[in-house]
Amino acid sequence: VIAAFSTVGNVLVCIAVGKNRRLRTVTNYFLVSLAFADICVGALAIPCAIMTDVGIPRHNLYLCLLMLSVLIMLTQSSIFSLLAVAIERYIAIFLPFQYHSIMTSRNAILIIIITWILAFLIGLVPLMGWYKTPPESGYCFFVFVVDMTYMVYFNFFGCVLTPLVIMFLIYAQIFTTVKRQIRRMAADRVTGGGSQDKRAASIRKEMKTATSLFLVLFLFTVCWIPLHIINCFILLCPHCSIPVPLLLAAIILSHANSAVNPILYAYKMKAFRRTFKAIFLC
Repeated sequence: VIAAFSTVGNVLVCIAVGKNRRLRTVTNYFLVSLAFADICVGALAIPCAIMTDVGIPRHNLYLCLLMLSVLIMLTQSSIFSLLAVAIERYIAIFLPFQYHSIMTSRNAILIIIITWILAFLIGLVPLMGWYKTPPESGYCFFVFVVDMTYMVYFNFFGCVLTPLVIMFLIYAQIFTTVKRQIRRMAADRVTGGGSQDKRAASIRKEMKTATSLFLVLFLFTVCWIPLHIINCFILLCPHCSIPVPLLLAAIILSHANSAVNPILYAYKMKAFRRTFKAIFLC
């Protein structure tokens, strides 16, 4: 069910940006990259996860590693897309006059290509030798094949937690600075007339966009952090008993993140909502 919703919903996001000129912004290019990663999660990663959940393929280590690496690669691409969005919002608010020269469509596409190459390389690290030798039964189970030192120290601490902390710091600075500017403009308007109205409206619009995009980041964090915390327990406390239902719930929650973004766009962003409605009504 999650795979179907993720694939259909994110294909709808890509179609919406393609059909509506107003949605063809640099911010939305990064959101399309995120949507493409979520389409791949629905169409490729979740089917691979279902297969490895029953131990398929057996006695083929490299195919097993490739299937398990797909989800890591797509998750990393999502994180890099969210980081690109956060940096783009930072430039839009703190460097408004240089924004159009820095954040051109060409530069956005170049950044997207670089993020996918980096995500691809990070996801393929287990295939390069950082894996565990599976048991003689040959079953392709995640914890039997993927080395938890890679998942915790390299993937979580280095490639997931560090970008997330940077993004939360960026949004914290955006929100505190913009609120301070709006408060100052409100005071200026009271004392010196309404000459600041246009600038204040522009800042409020940027603030609203940043808030919606922060919610995307927040939901990503809520959906993925529980699984990474469980991985930390598996590595650092090998004798601790982790209930199987809890582990499965964390895995399902991480996959569910790929299906929620289109719902969030429709709920929080008016241009997306109108375009989705137009597509459904042909």
